[in-house]
Amino acid sequence: MAPTILSSNLSPSELSYLHTSLSLTPPIRPDARTPTTFRPLVAETSLLPACNGSARLCFADGTEALVGVKAEVEKTPQIASRGGFEGFEDDASMGGIESEEGEPSKEKRRRGDEKWVEVTVDIPGQRDDDPLVVFLGAMLHEALVADGTLAAKLWLGNRWHWKLYVDILLVSPLPPSASYPLPLLSLATHLALLCTFLPAPISSEDEDPLFNDDWDAALPLYPSSATSSLSSSLPGPTSSAAITVASKPPITLLITAVGGNIFFDPSASELAVAEAVLAVSVTRTEGSIGVLAIRTIDSPAKLTSSAEGVVDDGDGKGDEGVWRPPRGGMKRDVIRKMIKLVTEKGGVADEVLDGLAALETS
Repeated sequence: MAPTILSSNLSPSELSYLHTSLSLTPPIRPDARTPTTFRPLVAETSLLPACNGSARLCFADGTEALVGVKAEVEKTPQIASRGGFEGFEDDASMGGIESEEGEPSKEKRRRGDEKWVEVTVDIPGQRDDDPLVVFLGAMLHEALVADGTLAAKLWLGNRWHWKLYVDILLVSPLPPSASYPLPLLSLATHLALLCTFLPAPISSEDEDPLFNDDWDAALPLYPSSATSSLSSSLPGPTSSAAITVASKPPITLLITAVGGNIFFDPSASELAVAEAVLAVSVTRTEGSIGVLAIRTIDSPAKLTSSAEGVVDDGDGKGDEGVWRPPRGGMKRDVIRKMIKLVTEKGGVADEVLDGLAALETS
């Protein structure tokens, strides 16, 4: 369970009006968007010269995120194992798959470790150990390492690997009217990773790593389809047999349910009356959408005080007010409907990923 979304400070009458309009068929959103339409955004990539990859993304509500990706070569811990392979603690971490000679297979050697990716989130006005900051960092890291492809790309040999630092900054403090920042940070991270390049190695896997000092020869961390055939034949992170070159960085979408309607990219006012809020992390590999992680988030509507939903007539008893806070958990059929809208062919995830790819190339 994630931390509660920031309260929007709406009155009971405003909450009731919003809930009613969002429950209609068809629903009426405050900004006139359709249920699957995202808010306008502005983005740019490769703006920090000292980083391997960077991106800046702004949402229409004024929130802005800046992401920098840096990579450095790090030595893999040398730990002896029964199979003679160094770099993993035991055979169980290798998945129990060995070659005929008793050593872990080449594909397993390239699997990597999730510790090779470090995600840091910085929000002005909040401590590093605040629940919101900790959850955002954990959710983004979980999505990046869930399928193992990113860690495998960082493998340089049995003794060395890339250590990837993903630093995410929410440029301005979160105002009360701001939406939950998870999608903003996720989309900005996606764009930064798409434009991340690593120096091309010129040494063999068993040697200490040496790299080509020509930056024009650097290899993309996530090669496009146009460069996948070339990069797959080169040494280094993109040559791993365990990596699908068509894979893309994950994105995390925020989805809400009000009445029987499902909404994507909710605003702060829509989150205030949401009966269910779901954060879904997905990635696209070889044209299909796969779910990496799912997290439920507490809506402020469920934490509305009962006093805000009661109107006192003066007789001391009180009558039921205009706003009824939703209670209870999420229904399975609602979650199933949300996931289907995300993962289906030509669905919301495909549209978002295609839009981000257009931003990268523009």
